[in-house]
Amino acid sequence: MTRFAPPSIRFLGAAGTVTGSRYLIEAGSRRILVDCGLFQGFKTLRDRNRKPFPARPNGIDTVLLTHAHLDHSGYLPALIRSGYAGRVLCTEATAELCGLILPDSGHLQEEEARYAARKGFSKHKNPSPLYTVEDAKRALKHLDTTAFGRRIDLGDQIAATFIPAGHILGAAQIRVELGETVVHFSGDLGHDHDPLMRPPAPFEGSDFLVCESTYGNRRHANIDPETELAPVLKRTFARSGTVLIPSFAVGRAQGLMYHIARLMTRGEIPRVPVYLNSPMSVDATEIYHRHHEEHHVSWDECVAMFQLAKRINTVEQSKELNSRQGPMIIISASGMLTGGRILHHLTSFGPDRRNTILLSGFQAGGTRGSALVDGNRVLRIFGREVPIEAEVVQLHSFSGHADADELLRWMASGPSPRMTYVTHGEPAAADILRQRIEHELHREARVPDHLQMVRLGHPK
Repeated sequence: MTRFAPPSIRFLGAAGTVTGSRYLIEAGSRRILVDCGLFQGFKTLRDRNRKPFPARPNGIDTVLLTHAHLDHSGYLPALIRSGYAGRVLCTEATAELCGLILPDSGHLQEEEARYAARKGFSKHKNPSPLYTVEDAKRALKHLDTTAFGRRIDLGDQIAATFIPAGHILGAAQIRVELGETVVHFSGDLGHDHDPLMRPPAPFEGSDFLVCESTYGNRRHANIDPETELAPVLKRTFARSGTVLIPSFAVGRAQGLMYHIARLMTRGEIPRVPVYLNSPMSVDATEIYHRHHEEHHVSWDECVAMFQLAKRINTVEQSKELNSRQGPMIIISASGMLTGGRILHHLTSFGPDRRNTILLSGFQAGGTRGSALVDGNRVLRIFGREVPIEAEVVQLHSFSGHADADELLRWMASGPSPRMTYVTHGEPAAADILRQRIEHELHREARVPDHLQMVRLGHPK
């Protein structure tokens, strides 16, 4: 790596939006991609998934993956199909979760394409998935795991270290050494008081920091999750209703099942059927057990959590659920109502005021979940307008992300970087966090634009 050619970062995603995390580092002749996520939300963002990747896939040397959520990993099958042939470095738990999430994503996309073709509501004559199950399985062969805290030599004076981030199993901050210059990527930082995950490791300083801002403009409510959840479930069950919970089978679903199981065990809510509807869902108890150092949940609680729900794998089983009457709980993809089997359940249960739609995570702008939070009660689903009469509840105690105060405390735990780049947040959230970094921490901060390239230089 030449000293006279400072390294750079190009923000290929998660700039001005909370999805599509992709950061391209160029250092000498080397190109390293940090995260490879899907864009979600507004159509102008989703359309980016179908465009050619902004850098030649076969010109990228290494991919570093912070964690398994689709907005960080979900474009990998498409990148590899387009010519990327290198390895994808990640933690062991991230690799295991990708083994569930990526094929699940491919399967759901195939289902949606077939349904669109059969019903004729797509604008395309022959709608096709962004990638298939087979594409996802091929991508999994590129995963190469590493332990937290291990410094990995990537050649040419470049090294990477994965550091615990909380958030979900395997989630990492990534410290990248580019010769004399150090760049720290926060990844998605977990909530300090998450019911499942341990808090993120402190920030130890770097020359440059790339930090998420999902909740950069708000604080989490100081509410006990079970105290918030129980009344919603009880009143829905009292009217013989169904509770629809948009969520992926691995991730937020575990926290919800954990608390629902505890409430049922204590007799605070009735024991009703709980269904986990995912085409490739498996019992993830073993994954949580193997990585117990990352979370607070005991083995017995893991077992109770995963025995709670009946798995729904086939399309036929999913359709049959729509003919059932409550009380019951259905957990299904996707978490922001952008696609997946939850949309079929929404068309069946949404128009009935006995039912409840329970939003438990962040809802990005432009998604159906965001529309419901904003008060919209007619959603366009599969080419038609669907009235939503069901009760809509957004939980405030289940976030897997650090809030604004936690982000600032995490940053303040280490020395001041030369520059902090605020990414992975809606425009208002990112800019408010930028202002707080400048005014409260007295550090320089910027919100980069999509596709912007910045030179990193060398430390003073």
